Amino acid sequence: MGNLISTFLPADLFDRTSNCVGEQANYVWGLEKNLRVLETELHKLTRARDDLKTKVEVEEQRRRTRRTNQVAGWLEDVQKLETEFTELERVRAHEIDRLCLGGLCSKNFVSSYNYGTQVVELTDRVINLKKDGEKIEVVVEKAPDGAAIELPLDHTVVGQELLLDQVWRCITDQENNREIIGLYGIGGAGKTTLLKQVNNNFCHQQHNFDVVIWAAASTLQDDIGKRIGFSEDQSWEKKSPQDKAVDIASILSRRKFVLLLDDIWKPIHLTELGVPLQKLNDGSKVVLTTRSAGVCDQMDAEKVEVYSLAHDKAWELFQEMVDRSTLDSHTGIPELAETLARECGGLPLALKTVGRAMKSQRKVGDWKRAIHKMRTSASKFSGMKEEVFSRLKFSYDSLSTDELRSCLLYCCLYPEDYEIPKRELIDYWISEGFVYDFDDGCDFIDDLLQACLLEEEGDDHVKMHDMIREMSLWIACTVDKEEENFLVRAGVELTEAPKFEEWEGAKRVSLMGNGIRSLSEIPTCPRLLTLLLGGNRIEEITDGFFQSMSSLRVLSLRGNFPLRTLPSGISGLVSLHHLDLSSTNITGLPQELKALEKLRYLNLDYTRFLSIIPHQLISGFSKLEVLRLLSRGRWSVIEGNVLCDDAEPLMKELLGLKHLNVLSWTFRSSLAVQKFLKYPKLVSITQSVMVCQCESPPFNVLHLAYMENLQELRISDSNLEEMKTDSTEEVKKLFQSGFRSLDRVVIWSCQKMKDLTWLVFVQILKQLRIVFCTEMEEIISVDKLRDISKIIGSEHNFFAQLESLTIKWGRNLKSVYPNPLPFPKLKKIEVRECPQLKKLPLNSSSAKERRVVIEGSKKWWEELQWEDQATQNAFSSGVVLGDDFH
Repeated sequence: MGNLISTFLPADLFDRTSNCVGEQANYVWGLEKNLRVLETELHKLTRARDDLKTKVEVEEQRRRTRRTNQVAGWLEDVQKLETEFTELERVRAHEIDRLCLGGLCSKNFVSSYNYGTQVVELTDRVINLKKDGEKIEVVVEKAPDGAAIELPLDHTVVGQELLLDQVWRCITDQENNREIIGLYGIGGAGKTTLLKQVNNNFCHQQHNFDVVIWAAASTLQDDIGKRIGFSEDQSWEKKSPQDKAVDIASILSRRKFVLLLDDIWKPIHLTELGVPLQKLNDGSKVVLTTRSAGVCDQMDAEKVEVYSLAHDKAWELFQEMVDRSTLDSHTGIPELAETLARECGGLPLALKTVGRAMKSQRKVGDWKRAIHKMRTSASKFSGMKEEVFSRLKFSYDSLSTDELRSCLLYCCLYPEDYEIPKRELIDYWISEGFVYDFDDGCDFIDDLLQACLLEEEGDDHVKMHDMIREMSLWIACTVDKEEENFLVRAGVELTEAPKFEEWEGAKRVSLMGNGIRSLSEIPTCPRLLTLLLGGNRIEEITDGFFQSMSSLRVLSLRGNFPLRTLPSGISGLVSLHHLDLSSTNITGLPQELKALEKLRYLNLDYTRFLSIIPHQLISGFSKLEVLRLLSRGRWSVIEGNVLCDDAEPLMKELLGLKHLNVLSWTFRSSLAVQKFLKYPKLVSITQSVMVCQCESPPFNVLHLAYMENLQELRISDSNLEEMKTDSTEEVKKLFQSGFRSLDRVVIWSCQKMKDLTWLVFVQILKQLRIVFCTEMEEIISVDKLRDISKIIGSEHNFFAQLESLTIKWGRNLKSVYPNPLPFPKLKKIEVRECPQLKKLPLNSSSAKERRVVIEGSKKWWEELQWEDQATQNAFSSGVVLGDDFH
């Protein structure tokens, strides 16, 4: 064949043609060999790829690094070649089957030629790509920062979804122009966790901010500087704070930023850090966490309180910390575990600490002991001191004065979850010497509220979080025992006083809220300053009980109803400043009290059997500042008793007490009021009045209208004189000047009263309680209101400040007020045994989207008539139904 062809072609052309044909034919007859070469070279490439990937992945573990574009591109090219090889492999068997004559020819030469060409070309590209990979020296580079750097977060985050959404909307809502947002709350509530979630949201959610900066309180300026690029400049660290501020401002003034400031303890001057305040007007934001609501106020921040968890979320978090197998190991453990979780007061830090400690405890006895330990001495619970109390103590240590710290510790003398009356607490503080007067005490309460160490319960009470109380007990009983040394067994169902060896060395003792019946032993406690025995069942106190308490400043026996007499040994309390005998059954004050020359506070409220106070006993308390005497007792007309003759002898004695500035008083007749009004000094200091057993002649309540400091009025077992509205000038005067300070009114067992229309003159009324007024048909009379409105106008909202309305056992009551009223401050309505009261003075806008609690029987609620469906819908969410009391 070759000789035949060569005879027709020139020799050189034949050689070139045969070489070309041979080279191209090799794609076919060398196909199997070429495929093996491709496989070998591709295997070499993939091994090189795997080695490089391992190297890259190790390097990428370093913070803020990423693979270079060269590496990323090379790895992508390897992937493409692998894909092409896979496609060739897919048809490989079919192409091999096409070969014939021992692989020297093909049944479809063109197809085999094209396939062979792809094999050879792919082999060349594989070899060249491998060589390119061998030239790569730098595999990673420093990654440019995104808007935010993701922060590590505890996997057990529970119950913050709504808060996170609220804060995120505050930041990203362009119509919300609050530049600074303050997340405040008790230590351990999860403020830092919430702020980290906000930060990490910027890594995953769409937003229009250029940079998100996380800065801790201790290193604020340096953290900001590092985040915006000054970390590479070693000379920057040596600059003054003022120069650093200039540098920071030069960068941030060109960016839209979010500044996240964690754990702020005092107000920050942002401009001194270099934060350009004008950028906040352009949409930049500052979000801070703090334990002080005051910091938020001083920085003009929109406040978002980070509360403790509700029980369902607290229980969910607790279960996250305890092994499921532990909870399932015994049928009794889940209930005990939930009880233990409740003892943590919803504080995430405490829940995690206690949960970790109980993680693998599978014995029921261990759980019972844990509950007992948490209730009696939480500081002994594993991890509690180190993980919880030590962190909470930062807030205590940060209080500005020792007196303020003492005031906080004083609150732990009350039982757990106790709603502490502000007035009572401040009276204690004044007697202890912590504060100077009532206003000073209010400032201290405000400071503790601002520090999130107390919680507000309405306007008149405060409460201590369970964990803050336990921390305070730990400080008072352990950390500062030498200085403080509290003995607290409040509200723990004691029936006997603690062994008196425990009293030795004690500075303050609280046995409030137990069932102790007698104090028959004689303790030795010369250091004792405070003894709180209220809310027990004490009927006997041995005569020598007080003999070693010469330093005692505060003694409370309030609420011991069986107590009828005081021991003569009470005369030994020569340092006593504060004596509370309210709500006891004492019948008289003994002469031995004369020895209490330092007494500044005496509370005799609700001593229903008190009938005798000896002549010149009260006047002997020359330092007395507060006397409370709301008493329904039958005052005896006997010689030497200052309570006889409408207590005018006592009135005269009080005039000589130059320090007296707070008085509570009881009237039993209109004549008694007229006598009292002759003494302007007494009128000016009277804050509470009780009118009792005044039926004939009826009592004229308007005689009290111009007692300028009267805050509380209680009327019981009395009949009121019919209010006359025919004097235009008198009505105007009452409306303008009457009852200016009165905010609490209680009407009890006044059977003949038909209405209380005079209440329209009590313009700051907050609490109204009406009980056992069986003949009352209207609280505000339609006819009398019409007459009054003709004089003063009809546009007034008479109950704008009302917070609480309670009506019980009003069998004939049909109306509270003739028309619906706005109640912008209303929190609660309670109605019991008022079968004819079918409608409340409410419409759909009365509460202005406030949730109002309405308590009553199911039957009463179902029969209640509404202004319209919208009104019923507005108030249905707060209804609490139960059986009426009988």
